[in-house]
Amino acid sequence: MAEEILNVEAEESAPSNFIHDFIDEDLKEGVYDRVQTRFPPEPNGYLHIGHAKAICINWVTRKKYNGKFNLRLDDTNPGKEDVEYAESIRQDIEWLVGEELPETLYASDYFDFMYECAIRLIKKGKAFVCDLSPEEMKEYRGTLTEPGKNSPYRDRTIEENLDLFDRMTKGEFPDGTRVLRAKIDMSSPNINMRDPVIYRIAHLSHYRQGDKWCVYPMYDFAHPLEDAKEGVTHSLCSLEFENHRPLYDWVLDECEVASVLGWQRPRQIEFARLNLNYCVTSKRRSLYLVNGGYVDGWDDPRMVTISGMRRRGFPAEAIRDFCERIGVSKAYSVVDFGLLEACVRDSLNASAARAMAVLRPLKVVIDNYEEGKTEIIETPVHPDHPELGTTKVTFSRELFVEQDDFMADPVKKYFRLYPGNEVRLKSAYYITCNSYEQDEDGNITCLHCTYDPESKGGETPDGRKVRGTIHWVSADNAANVEVRLYDRLFNVENPSDDSKELSEYLNPNSLEILENSVVDKSLLDGLKVGDTFQFMRKGYYTVDKNSSDDKVIFNRTVDLNSSWK
Repeated sequence: MAEEILNVEAEESAPSNFIHDFIDEDLKEGVYDRVQTRFPPEPNGYLHIGHAKAICINWVTRKKYNGKFNLRLDDTNPGKEDVEYAESIRQDIEWLVGEELPETLYASDYFDFMYECAIRLIKKGKAFVCDLSPEEMKEYRGTLTEPGKNSPYRDRTIEENLDLFDRMTKGEFPDGTRVLRAKIDMSSPNINMRDPVIYRIAHLSHYRQGDKWCVYPMYDFAHPLEDAKEGVTHSLCSLEFENHRPLYDWVLDECEVASVLGWQRPRQIEFARLNLNYCVTSKRRSLYLVNGGYVDGWDDPRMVTISGMRRRGFPAEAIRDFCERIGVSKAYSVVDFGLLEACVRDSLNASAARAMAVLRPLKVVIDNYEEGKTEIIETPVHPDHPELGTTKVTFSRELFVEQDDFMADPVKKYFRLYPGNEVRLKSAYYITCNSYEQDEDGNITCLHCTYDPESKGGETPDGRKVRGTIHWVSADNAANVEVRLYDRLFNVENPSDDSKELSEYLNPNSLEILENSVVDKSLLDGLKVGDTFQFMRKGYYTVDKNSSDDKVIFNRTVDLNSSWK
C-alpha cells in the first residue's frame, strides 16, 4: 500500500518539502500505510490568509499521496463559537480548493471519547482534580527559568479524583472552582508539561450539544484525541505548536489511543506560519476591527479573510499560487503583500475580460462628429485570446474620458490630451484637442475636439502614428456605476505590534468611493456578483455583493502595476 502511495499519478504530485520528506520516510519504514491530513479550525471567526496556507499544505499533501483530508471544527469552547462561523469556514475552504469537501467533522462529537480518556488518566494516576484558583495556579506554575511547584491537591487518591470529576460533570461546582489537570512534571523545562489543565467547568450551552455538558476539554488535550479518533496520520500545524508537541505525544501515549482505537497514532509536524506585512491575521484582532465598526464585516475587501479576498475579487487559484510560491519551511519570515497582489495580477491578466470604464469622467465633445449619430465599435474581449471575439460598444459625438487624461499645461513626456495634441481613442478614432471649458472655480468641465474620420480602428491613410491611446465611454450609452478603490487597511508594516491600540495603525485612505463612474451599458448585460474585468489602463475590478438593479458596485481588486514598496 505504501509503495502505491509513493507512485501516484503525476497530476497529483507537488513540489517536495521537508514535510513530504518526513512522510516519505514514514511510508518507507512502514510506520503508516496511508496518508490522512486534516484542517481543524475553531469556529470562532472567519478564516484568513494564514489559514489558507495551512489548508493548502494539508490539501496538497493529501493529493500528492492519494490520501484523505477532512475538515474538523474544533468546537470545544462554546463561549466563543457560532454556527455562522462554522458555515463560513466550510464555504471558504470549498471555494479555495475548488472541490466539495467530505462531510464536516466536529470535535464535540468526540466529547464522550475524550471523557473516557480523562477517566482512564485518573485511574492510572495521571490526572487529578485541582482546587487552586487561576491566580494561584499561575503562581505555582513557575517561569521559563524557574521550575513550578506541585499543587497541594496533586496527591489526592484516585477514588477522590474520580468522585470530584464526576461531580464536576454533574454541575455541582461553579465555573472556575475546580479543574482536571494532567499529572506530568512541574519541574519540566517545557512549561506546557507542568501539569496542564485538561478539563475546566463551563456552565454554557453548546451550539451543537446543547446543555449535555458543563465540563469541556482544553485544546491541548482535545486536539490529539480528535486527530487519533479520525485516523489522521500526520497532524500538520504551524510552528507555535512545536513546544506543545511533547504534550500532544504524552496525551496520545497515556490515553493508549493506539490500542484503544486499533491503529497507529498520528505524528505532529510543524511549519512556519504565514506573516504578511500591512495585515493582521489574528482572529482576536480581526474581531476587534469588525466589532468596532472599522471594517464592513468579516468579508470587508480590505481584510485578508478568505471571504474578504473573495469579495474583493482575488481568484482562488491566485491564493493557491501564492501559498505555493512562499513554500513550506520552518524559518520565520515576513512575506510582502505585493507578492499576493502579483499572484492575483498574473491570474486575472490571463482570465479577465477587458472593458472600458471611466472612473473620474471628463466630458468630451467631438465638434465635427454629426449630432445624433452613433455607431458600434468593436474591441477585443482579450488581446491574447482572439478566439473570445469582441465586445461591441457605442461611439457618439459626446464621450467621457478620464480627468487625468487631460492637462491644460502638460508636463514633459505627457502624451495624452492637451490643447493641440492628437491621441487615439481605443479601438475608435484619432481625436485632436482644440479647446476646453472651465467652471468659475477653474475646474476643467469639457473638452472640445475634432476627429479624423479616416482613422477608424487606429489606422490612417497617411500612416501617421500618435504616442497616446486612451479609453473612453460614449455619453449616449453610459451607465453610472459606483467604484470602490481599496488600499491597504494599515499604514504600518507590522500592525500586530501590541504597543498601541490597533485603530491607531489604520490607514485613513484605505477606501475611496467614486459614485459617478461610467461604463458602457452593454457591460451590465447578464452581470453577476463576482464577475471580474480588467478596466483598461486602470486595473482589475469585481462586481460587489451589494450591487443591485439600481446600482452596480465595482471593487478595485488590484492595480495593473504594484503600488507596494
